[in-house]
Amino acid sequence: MRRTFPLAASAAALLLGVPSAFAQSGGVEKAVGGYSFEEAAKEAPTTKDFHSADGHLTFAIVTHTAGNGFFDPVYVGATAAGNLIGAKILLLGSESPTDDPAREIEILNQIVQDPTIDGLIMTTPQVGAYNDIVKAAEAKGIPVATTNSFDGTILDRSGISHTGQDASAAAIAGEALVKCLADKGIEKGSIVLPSSTAMGNIEVNNRVTSAFNAIVKGLKDAGKLEAFKVDAGPENTGIDTNPNDPVNGIVTLFESRGDVVGAFAGNNVFTPALAKAVAQTGKAGKICAYGFDLGPAQQDALKSGDLTGALGQQPFLQGFYPVMQLYLQIDRGIAAANLDTRAQLVTQETVGKVGKRFEN
Repeated sequence: MRRTFPLAASAAALLLGVPSAFAQSGGVEKAVGGYSFEEAAKEAPTTKDFHSADGHLTFAIVTHTAGNGFFDPVYVGATAAGNLIGAKILLLGSESPTDDPAREIEILNQIVQDPTIDGLIMTTPQVGAYNDIVKAAEAKGIPVATTNSFDGTILDRSGISHTGQDASAAAIAGEALVKCLADKGIEKGSIVLPSSTAMGNIEVNNRVTSAFNAIVKGLKDAGKLEAFKVDAGPENTGIDTNPNDPVNGIVTLFESRGDVVGAFAGNNVFTPALAKAVAQTGKAGKICAYGFDLGPAQQDALKSGDLTGALGQQPFLQGFYPVMQLYLQIDRGIAAANLDTRAQLVTQETVGKVGKRFEN
C-alpha cells in the first residue's frame, strides 16, 4: 500500500534531521571590542572590599513600619537579591503596625554610623526628613537608594535611585470603583475616601487625590456625576479620620452619610479598617469598597467580600531592585536608575493567585 504524508509532517521530519548547530547560527562569541563576555561579566576584584573592606558587601534596608506585614515581601526580595550577589542584608524597621517615620529615622541615624555598612536602602514617607541621613551617608562614601514611598525633595534626588509605585496608580482603583457601581446598577449615593494627613505620608495623600480624580472623571464621562457625592475632604486628600481608631471612624462616616455606595482607602491602616467597617455595617457586596496593599488582612477581606478590590504595588520588587541597583553602582559604576513597580488590581476572583512566592 502506498502511503502519503501530510506536508506539515514531511516538513517536521526534515527539520528533525537538521544539525543543532543550524539552530545556533548567529551566535556571538566575543564583543566587538575583542573582549570575552564571560570575563567581562565577572565581578570586579575590588567590589567585596568596597567601603567597609571586610571581604563582603553589607546593605541595610530600613522601613517605616515592619509590624503589619506589608514590608515582609520587601524584606524577602532584598534577601533574594542579596543571596544572588553574595551580600549580607540587614532587615530593619519600625516595630509599629502603623506608619512610624520618627522611629525609622531613629534607626537610620544609628545605622548610618555603622562602619560595616556598604549601602543604605530606606523608605521616605515624611517629605524633607531624610536630608541629614543622606548627607551623613554620602560623607562616608555609602551609596543610598530609596524604596516604596517617594520624597521628591530629598538631597541629591537625581543621584539616588527610587523603586516604588507612583501614586497615580491609585487611579486604577478609582476607575474600577466606577465600573463596579455600573455593574451593580447603582445610580446614586455617596462615595467616601477616608484618610488622615496627620500621618505625614505624602504618598497616601497623593493616592487619595488620584483615586478621587479618577472617580470624578469616570462618573462625569458616564454622565452620572450629578447623581453622586464624591467626598475626599476639603483638599481632596481624604476625609479626616482618626488613624488610631479607623474602624469606628469609618463606621461613623457611613452612618452619618446614610447613603454610602462606594469607598476608597489609600493605605494599610485604613484599608483593613474599611473592610471591617463594611462587615460591621452589613454592606458587604452592597457597596463598592476598594483599598490599597495586599497584606493578610486585605486578602482575607477580598475572600470574604468585605473588600471589592485592592491594589498591590509588587513590594517584592521594592526590596529586590534597590539591592541590585546599589550593587550595580558599586560594581559597575552604573548611575542610579528608577523603577516604577506599577499596580496590580486584585479582586475576590483573583486573590487566590496572590502570595504564592511571598509576593503581595
